[in-house]
Amino acid sequence: MNMSIRQAVSPAEARTFDTDALRRNFLVTDLFGFGEIRMTHSHVDRTILGGAVPGGSPLELHAPEKFMVASFLTRREMGVFNIGGKGAVILDGTEHPLPAGDCLYVPMGVETVAFKSEDAASPARFYFVSTPAHAHHEIRIIARDEANRVEIGEDDGANRRTLRQYIHPDICSSCQLLMGMTMIATGSVWNTMPCHTHDRRSEAYLYFDMAPETRVFHFMGEPQETRHLVVANEQAILSPGWSIHCGAGTSNYGFIWSMAGDNQEFTDMDMVAMEDLR
Repeated sequence: MNMSIRQAVSPAEARTFDTDALRRNFLVTDLFGFGEIRMTHSHVDRTILGGAVPGGSPLELHAPEKFMVASFLTRREMGVFNIGGKGAVILDGTEHPLPAGDCLYVPMGVETVAFKSEDAASPARFYFVSTPAHAHHEIRIIARDEANRVEIGEDDGANRRTLRQYIHPDICSSCQLLMGMTMIATGSVWNTMPCHTHDRRSEAYLYFDMAPETRVFHFMGEPQETRHLVVANEQAILSPGWSIHCGAGTSNYGFIWSMAGDNQEFTDMDMVAMEDLR
């Protein structure tokens, strides 16, 4: 198990970054490795992004030594999606099957977490996000059909997409973590357009379900100082609250989004007018 660290970056710093610096600070390219748990810890809202690809035996999630706690979820909560083959998450000895498209909420206080593949030849690929927590809630599996489904966009804007809210106050109680999945409709390319910021919350995107040659051009930065990152399949973006976060793909794709911060009001976005973008 290994974990990289990303420090917080101010808008003034980000304006000076070249492509390599932007990628080092905001793009996570190596979340998934067979037989490994890999994590990236962002000091923006102390969010952890993780990937686990278990082989023939389960992978146990331990607290990094720097956390100085007994277990990973001593003071944290976590959401887990499976984007690979059949698998399960084992919580305090109880196995929770997690099919692709479903989400598992894991509360603060769970002492042991392990990830398991049903077939090592077609392993599960678990993507998890963890944020600090202050209270214990219930373990919950949210099936794809149980999530809030919202149809957004239009064909004329090339931004038609289906958004599903899984860890959301209407569906599943949590301390601060919000998670969901958005799938872009065939023939559309844009996500989160028109764009917005929400300075009260940071966000992370895992782009997935992409062909090897497909790329997403992810736009970030202050509305008047935008930049872009070229993102491949199963790579993640760290988006601080001051930044816009939208993208256009060369073909179909989806993304798993997560948020952390001061509130759980999903509609508290500060919309950015198209004519104000630079």
